[in-house]
Amino acid sequence: MTTAVEFDRLIAARDILRNGIEKSKDMAYVINESGCRLEEMKQRLPALEASIKTIARKCEVNQFRVDHAVGPAAAVLSVYNVVNQLQKWLLVADPHDSDVLIPYISKVKRLEEALRFLTENCKLAVLWLEDVVVLLENNVLLVQYGKHYFFSDHVRKSLRILRDLQAMEERSRLDEGLLHDSFTKLEKEFRHLLVQNTYPLKQQTSYIDTSTVSVLAYPLPVVEKLQLILERLTANNRLDRCISIYIEVRTLNFQATLQALDFDYLETTSLSEFDSLQSIESYIEKWTDDLEYAVKHLLEFEYRASNVVFDKEVVGSDVSNECFAKTVVRCGLLQGFIKFANAITKGKKEAIKLLKLLDIFASLNKLRVDFNRLFGGQTCVEIRTQMRDLIKKVINEACDIFWELPTQVESQRLSTPPADGGIPRLLSFVVDYSNELLSEYYRPILTQVLEIHWSWNNNHTLKDDLEKQRQQFLLKNEEVHYKKIIKALELNIQAWGRTYKDSTLSYIFLMNSHWYLCNNLKGTEIGDVMGDIWLRGQKECVEHYASVFVRESWGKLAPLLTDQEEGMQVLFSGGGTAVLRDSMKRRTKAFTEAFDEMYRKQCHWVVPDPGLRWRICQLLVRAVVPVYSNFILSCVSNLEVEVTEKDGIISPTPAGKRCVSNSKESLENMLCSLFQPKLARKHSTSAKSRHLIGKIKNVVTNHFLTTSSAAA
Repeated sequence: MTTAVEFDRLIAARDILRNGIEKSKDMAYVINESGCRLEEMKQRLPALEASIKTIARKCEVNQFRVDHAVGPAAAVLSVYNVVNQLQKWLLVADPHDSDVLIPYISKVKRLEEALRFLTENCKLAVLWLEDVVVLLENNVLLVQYGKHYFFSDHVRKSLRILRDLQAMEERSRLDEGLLHDSFTKLEKEFRHLLVQNTYPLKQQTSYIDTSTVSVLAYPLPVVEKLQLILERLTANNRLDRCISIYIEVRTLNFQATLQALDFDYLETTSLSEFDSLQSIESYIEKWTDDLEYAVKHLLEFEYRASNVVFDKEVVGSDVSNECFAKTVVRCGLLQGFIKFANAITKGKKEAIKLLKLLDIFASLNKLRVDFNRLFGGQTCVEIRTQMRDLIKKVINEACDIFWELPTQVESQRLSTPPADGGIPRLLSFVVDYSNELLSEYYRPILTQVLEIHWSWNNNHTLKDDLEKQRQQFLLKNEEVHYKKIIKALELNIQAWGRTYKDSTLSYIFLMNSHWYLCNNLKGTEIGDVMGDIWLRGQKECVEHYASVFVRESWGKLAPLLTDQEEGMQVLFSGGGTAVLRDSMKRRTKAFTEAFDEMYRKQCHWVVPDPGLRWRICQLLVRAVVPVYSNFILSCVSNLEVEVTEKDGIISPTPAGKRCVSNSKESLENMLCSLFQPKLARKHSTSAKSRHLIGKIKNVVTNHFLTTSSAAA
């Protein structure tokens, strides 16, 4: 029994062992399977770890986005409150009030900054909230529990509000927006300040001190207000409106200033519109004075005023020149001066115009530095071009006239010389004209004009040594040119002298002309150019023509009284006193008739120069009076009559001699009265001639009557 029990126990132990082995096999299988799974999990663990880290980071980012979306949104609320307060103040404030203007500008600036800050914060808050919306839409838990739509709706409403506030600045700059209205008020105040403090300038006798122009233009407080407005409007791209307002106000003021000045003649477009040459000259003189006044006073004042208002540090760009240039162009002042000068250049190439062109050039050259400073900006290109064209026309026209002067003198050769043998107008004009060109005032100007014209034609710049040679060449050419002018004038004189039908009158004309050249050129600029040898030649011409004149005219009277052939016939005829008396009467008659005819003809001739006239008259006296006196005394001596003065009959001794002396003086006075200028003639020449000739006849006739009575 014990064995059976033990056997049974052994069988039970066997079964237990068998079951344990099977379980061990199953466990080993399970363990083997678990090891494979663990190995697999081990391989998947890094990827899982990375996924977990990514989820953690997203959670952190989402938390960051939510936190940062709250900050800008809170800032937007605070800035919006400030904007509302500024809006309320600006709506009721009036910048026209002087005490309100500066605070108004300050509030406008603060409003700009607040709106800009509001826009920037709204933009930032919108970006963060848009990320929050994406986060909410991707949050599984909120979607699972139904809270997704609740949070997303509130966030989207906030986004709409922020986007509306973000556009607030842009809307405020549109028409009827707060900033737009504020800027419009500032523009109106800018115009008001300009209009209230801009006055037409009064013409002054002296030029203003340019250092005080800023004070004269606008008071300092006004300038400060204008610049504050400009600074604010420039920062908001409204500078163009300020420029337009300034140009409009200043142009109207400039035009009001010009109305008070006598600038109407600047509208002249042609020389034919002037009344005379004298009026042209007076207007050109006025033009030079007015241009200098306009540049140094009116334009200088306007230039400084624009610089003061549109300060570069305020507007940030060089707009002052633009304002100045447009103001000048609109008022038309400078264009008027240019148009007038252009009209002068378009006239005929007359010699007198050269001096006026030189005056114009001198005036322009004198103002060249001021002009370049005033109109040196890029906006003044058109004005500089117009002025450059004018200077070019003036120089070209002046040079053309100068080089054509000999031709112009020659063109007068066919004109008629003075009928009285006086000095032709062309002669005095050319001499005075040449001296004027060679004067200390005009010669440097003409030389500069010729040099500029020469440089234009040669189109290069010379070095110093060549420059000196060029100047010497031009100077020599000038002198040669002046000699050509005078030479053409001499040829004219000779040609005019040949046109007189009476050769003796031509001698008077040639004497006058050469004496004028000799006497009026000596010691002058043109005389120095011609030289001493030429001047001596003119003097020799005067002596020659004077000698020929006396010989061919009054010198022919002496033979009428001293006819030796007739005297010899009387002497050997045996006729006695009666024959001698008849001979003397015939000679006296011939002399008096020739004298009367010559005097009557030459009393209308003139010798304008007193010195030359005296010399000619003395030559006539020496040629006529001694012969006449000797003839009368010879008559008295040969007839040997002695009677006393009775019933108006003159006795030859001694009263006869006294009467001869009186008639001699009368004859001298008569000859010395010749060739007087017309204005110097106080009595009728014909009456004076008849009176003096009558005296000559009476002297001889009375002697003859006395002789006849004695013989009877």
